[in-house]
Amino acid sequence: MTIGQHAWVEAVVAVLLMLSGVLVVISALGFWRLSDFFQRMHPPALAYTLGSWCATLACVFYFSLLESRLALHPWLIVIVLSITVPVTTVLISRAALFRRRTEGLADTPPPLSRPIEPSS
Repeated sequence: MTIGQHAWVEAVVAVLLMLSGVLVVISALGFWRLSDFFQRMHPPALAYTLGSWCATLACVFYFSLLESRLALHPWLIVIVLSITVPVTTVLISRAALFRRRTEGLADTPPPLSRPIEPSS
């Protein structure tokens, strides 16, 4: 198959990439609109993740049809993102929560357990 020979392949790839772009713009608007750090963490991340999946599906579809075999190398992007993003999110949120607690902000939730005090 040559590029341009099948317009439907290019149309499907274009739709997936446009959907990916729309989802990333929605994610950016979520960052801009939400006021608190903890509110900004979850909804934009979901839109960004869906955008990444759409872009990866477009790559898999395009290169599979271009090379006439199943191209799985674009899946590495999604695999790496699905491993690193949750870990990074938890670490950043814990650091932000620790920072709020040390600053003594009133609306910060208390720790789940009391800190162990050293015995004298």
